[in-house]
Amino acid sequence: MNNKRWYDQEPTISLAVSLIKNSKYDTQIECAKFIKAKAQDYGIILQSNLLGAFNYVLNRWYDTDEQLAEAFGYLQEADDETRKQIAIDIIGFLEKAETL
Repeated sequence: MNNKRWYDQEPTISLAVSLIKNSKYDTQIECAKFIKAKAQDYGIILQSNLLGAFNYVLNRWYDTDEQLAEAFGYLQEADDETRKQIAIDIIGFLEKAETL
């Protein structure tokens, strides 16, 4: 199916995004910070015009917050293997956050 969202292409990433979406707002923001740090650890750099594009496409749930939009930008920039590893890390992060 060609009309899938970029994060629905891989089940692990899709699960991680779903968990973020269904988390409390404060947890989402903490997760966004976590994603950004992880992505930077992997050497992922956001393209300078990527965040500007978010200003024009505000129909996605994660575009309502600049930190979330930036975190998802980092995920999109990652290669497939790195994106999957970050998704696994996100799932672990959210499991810990839910038990606190």
